[in-house]
Amino acid sequence: MDGHRFTSRRAMALIVPALLVLSALSLAFGMILPLVLFEKLYFFSETPSLLGIIASLWVQGNQLLAIVVGLFSIVFPVIKLIGVAFEATSKGNGKHDRLLARLLPLLARWSMMDVMLVALVIVAAKTSGMAAAFTQPGLWFYAASAMMTSLLQMQLRPH
Repeated sequence: MDGHRFTSRRAMALIVPALLVLSALSLAFGMILPLVLFEKLYFFSETPSLLGIIASLWVQGNQLLAIVVGLFSIVFPVIKLIGVAFEATSKGNGKHDRLLARLLPLLARWSMMDVMLVALVIVAAKTSGMAAAFTQPGLWFYAASAMMTSLLQMQLRPH
């Protein structure tokens, strides 16, 4: 029984750092790679990335919306990832642990919001007939990062 527990801890000691690195890389790719491809009239196409969308909103005068999208799609996931990394490397005691115990579940509630928003935009574009919309690698990387970070959080704090 103790041998199994030791093997399980050893496996987690390898899996947690690997998932942290993969999650961070996936988040970075999700921000810079195109999220969706919009094709209009078979001649025009757009492939915006998350950072491109935020920059476009800012330039077009929608600063408040750019800030909200930036908070929910960049700042919150980065803070959550840093929090999970800190939780994975800390000893689990003290003031910081209590802060993480309160902060991470709040951030987890919003972690898949952008993926769902892009999915809704794709459905809206397809059903309106204005454009054909197709998912791109950025969306899949972003979703993978959110899922890996959530899995890590559940593994580190199962209760």
